[in-house]
Amino acid sequence: MKALYFGGQKSGKSSATSAKALSISDGVPHYVATYDNSYSDGEMQQRIDRHLVERQAEFLTIEAAHSLVDVVKAGETYLIDCLSMWIFNNLQRDESALIDELKQLFEVDCNVVFVLNDVSCGIIPIDKESRRFVDLSGIIGQFVAKQCDEVYRVSFGIEERIK
Repeated sequence: MKALYFGGQKSGKSSATSAKALSISDGVPHYVATYDNSYSDGEMQQRIDRHLVERQAEFLTIEAAHSLVDVVKAGETYLIDCLSMWIFNNLQRDESALIDELKQLFEVDCNVVFVLNDVSCGIIPIDKESRRFVDLSGIIGQFVAKQCDEVYRVSFGIEERIK
């Protein structure tokens, strides 16, 4: 089972994806944290710490800021939170390299619940790097959505299954 949940910031994706991962797991699922806090962002570290506390009793945490395929193993369940941060951490990589890594991940016989921030409804960013991030988010989102068994839009804590 592979599922994608997408929505805006603070839309309820975390609660929805945690519940989904727990419901499809035969054991203790893995929480794959993709944020790389090498920027020393105190507010973001508080968010990370809050997520760790919320999930520590029910998930095993793996930190994987750059490579997702290296941490997944057959027969396990993973909550990848989130693809947006993984994309951000890998902006220097070629689009095809990111898609190739995801193709490899989809070949592993495991459950994966993906989280993706929806950044497609805003204005076109003024700077090149931000445009690349938004473009890659859309391209990666389309690829993952096509590969997944289920796709959910989350808004204001309400899940809407669209695939």
